[in-house]
Order: sequence, then structure tokens, then C-alpha cells
Amino acid sequence: MRTVRDSLFAAQYQDRVLVEQLAEDGTVAETVTYGQVRAWSDHIRNALANRSTAPGAVVGLIAGNTPAWVAADLALLLGHFVEVPVPLAFSAEQAASLLGEAEICLADEAGARKLAEWGLAGAGTIVPIEGLAENGPAPRLPDEPAGDRIVKIIHTSGTTGVPKGVKIRRDALDILVGSLDSVTPEGTFDRYLSLVPLSLLIEQVAAIYLPMRAGGRVVLMPDSTPLLGTAGSRAGDVVSWLSTARPSATVLPPAAVSALSKAVSEGDLDGVLSGTRPFLMAGGAPVNDEELHRLDAAGLRVHEGYGLSENSSVVAWNTPDDWRPGTVGKPLPHCTVRLSAAGELLVKSPTLFAGYTVEDPTSRPVDADGWLHTGDRAEIDADGFVRILGRLKNVIITSHGRNVSPEWVEGRLRGCPGVLDAVVFGDGLEHLVAVLVTHPDAEPDEEELRRQAHAFAARQLSEVDRPERIIVVPDGKAFRARYFTVTGRPRREQIFKELVPS
Repeated sequence: MRTVRDSLFAAQYQDRVLVEQLAEDGTVAETVTYGQVRAWSDHIRNALANRSTAPGAVVGLIAGNTPAWVAADLALLLGHFVEVPVPLAFSAEQAASLLGEAEICLADEAGARKLAEWGLAGAGTIVPIEGLAENGPAPRLPDEPAGDRIVKIIHTSGTTGVPKGVKIRRDALDILVGSLDSVTPEGTFDRYLSLVPLSLLIEQVAAIYLPMRAGGRVVLMPDSTPLLGTAGSRAGDVVSWLSTARPSATVLPPAAVSALSKAVSEGDLDGVLSGTRPFLMAGGAPVNDEELHRLDAAGLRVHEGYGLSENSSVVAWNTPDDWRPGTVGKPLPHCTVRLSAAGELLVKSPTLFAGYTVEDPTSRPVDADGWLHTGDRAEIDADGFVRILGRLKNVIITSHGRNVSPEWVEGRLRGCPGVLDAVVFGDGLEHLVAVLVTHPDAEPDEEELRRQAHAFAARQLSEVDRPERIIVVPDGKAFRARYFTVTGRPRREQIFKELVPS
């Protein structure tokens, strides 16, 4: 089984392109080969050694989606450091919380600016990633330490908006990548288009490690283009970027799946994706199964999956051989799942995490028998397909005693024309309330959008699941930072308190 290290050092790959970054007009702005990334990562390790940063040290990584990010990630992984990737979208409080144990930070220009904004750019704390191509002879790559070890600390949401870190093990990461590779058609990751931040663990796996196993490349968006899910991004732009980049695969957030579905409905895909049928994957929130069927009929099958950082990302996934819209697929070969008496999804696998940096009420425990309690309500059908119903703690109980899973309803509402995101409430209320988020540049007629949303809900949802009140709000950088986590999850209590009139 080829590892990331094997691929980076493979003689036949040294002149192949590993990273390609696009320019704003869709042309290629920069390419970096396997050999160049290998040398770059060597010099990054050398720069760390010159600052007396030994293997095993905790090192922050703050950078945009650039070739520098890829080189730094591989330097830390192969140099046996503990990597803490920090999203550029974090607040100062969030960044400081996650970087609390870091001895030093690797940063590109964008990362250095952020560290300065956060007040974390003290003397000697930053190693610039760029400009390290000529930094003296590279240190010998250390031998792999015996036994398992922590390789990454990945952010996940906490109760107060301050993240906690999930500790990811080396062996878990290797097993996960191998398991995903075993159920993926050959050639899938030859040319992967990265549309979301590389600070997300699933994107590190899908954009870097899986392509490297196949000698493939990752295609990065232009520096100036907002990544999907970040402030200023437009889910609808995914159509033009798929057409421009011609990838073999990409992971899409649910909003981008809805945008593709709308493009199919409106005939906007005619000729745009001619000859391009990328392997599309989705996860993070429920996807409307009608949209999946519509896209499949157009030749764009989307493979929905489910995962969480506590399992080193993916647990279950719809594969080409086992595809059932409305579910998140069957468990990967290395995972076992079952339901608790309360209907909670439990996971057992060799890829479970090694604990948190801090415990809080959102922590997901592993019981004495080795089962991870995910906190998600689910169903498992007779064929082994898993259907996620929503978070246990988010279940709405109306004043009429009816139970509603808000995530499922929100997934449907995102398919409504003009709707970028949706958040649903109703606990203790007679009827549901929906906050619908529109694009800041759309300037919709609020009354018309409400009318369309009510009509859409009447067609798509049962009476119990239909919102009676609809509140329309425009998206924006400040709005997104205040009301959503960096991974796109709504801060429900805050939204309800500040945006839903009593």
C-alpha cells in the first residue's frame, strides 16, 4: 500500500505536478511538482530545526489554500510534528484558544497578516513558509517513531463559539485514507479541485493524501476567490469553476449541491460541463434527495457521506456500487455502526480520535466498550444504509408534542430558489419558524421570497415540518461570523434570540 511519504519520494513522480493554482481568468497561475514540494517541505523542516523546534512539537499552520499550505502540511506530517491548522476566518479568541500549546507557527503572507490582527505575532513565533527554497541542506528525514502518535489537532465547535481541538492519530489517518481509497474507482483523484479551506480535515484527506496515493494533483482556486462557505463566496460559482478546472473529483458543501441542482433545473448546465463528469462528493449537512436524483439524471451523480472529526472524518459514504439518495451510504470497510436505544448513532473503528484538548458539554464520549456516541439521531435500513435524522440535542418538540428534526427541514429549504441557507426553530412553539439566508447581492423581494418559500414548503414538506413564519435575512461577512461557526454550523441560540421576533 503506497503511503503519502512513498508518493512524495517516488522517482516516477518527481516531475509530475502535485499542486496547480488557478488565476482569476481560469488559466494556470502556478504549478509545483512532487520534487519541488519535497524540497520545499525539507527546507521548512530545516527552518524549524534552526529554531530548535524538535519533532513532536506542536506547530500551528496558518495559511490560505496555496502550494505553501500543502508543502507545510507535508513537512509537519513527515517531520513528526503535531500540526494545528487554523482557519483564516477564525476570530482572535478562537485562534488563541486553538494555538494555546503551539511552540511556533508556519504562515504564508495571509497567515502572517492574520496572526498580527489576532495579536499573536510575537517575536520568533512565525516561520514564513514562502522563500524557504534555498535554506541550506535539509535535515535527514527522521525515522518513524515506534507506536502510534498524535499528528494533528483539528478544530471543532465548542459551546461558547471557542473551538476545542480533536487529537488525530497517525495510524487512524493512514487507515482512513486506505479505506476510502479501497472503495473509490481508479482515476478518481487524478485531478482534484479544492473548493473549501484546507484547514478542514476532510479536505486534507480528499485534496492532498488521496491524490498523492495515485500520483495525482490538487487544483487550487485563485488567491482572491473566496472559498465555499467563507464570507463572500457564492455557491452558484461552482458551475463555472467545475467547467474551468475540469476536475476528476471534488467535495461540495450542501449549498453547492443545491446550486448545481438549480442550474440543472434552469438549463444552465447545457454545454457548460460538456465532456466533464467529475466524481462529486458531499457532506456536512443533509442534502435534498430530490436534488440528488435530478443531478444524477443530468449525469452528475453526487455521493453523499457522513463523518466527524472524532472518527478522523468519514464514517459512511455512498459509493458507485452502493448509492442510495436520502442516506449517507454504508459504513466504510473499517467502521462498524449501530443504534442506541434512543436512536443515537454509535461508531466503533480503529480511526477514533485520541481525545480533546478541552472537554465541554459538546464533547462526544467513547464508552467502555469502545463505541463513539456521535450525538446524531439516525436510522439504519435492512441493507445497512445509514440515514441521519439530526442532532439529538437539536430535536424540536412543538407545543403540540410533535418531534421535528430541524436539519432535515433545513436541507429541504435550501433547495428553494433564492435561499442560500436556512435555520429552523419551533421548540415549545405551536408552529415552526424559519430564518432564510439570501445572498447579499441578490436584493430579493422579501414578500415574494416568503410566498415562494411557503409554496415550496407545501410541495416538499409535511404539514408538521412546514414553517408558518419565515424571516428573510441577507448573508454577509459580519453576519456569517456572528451567527455561524467557521465550519458552517448555525449558532442556533444566538440566531433565535437576536433574529426571531417574540
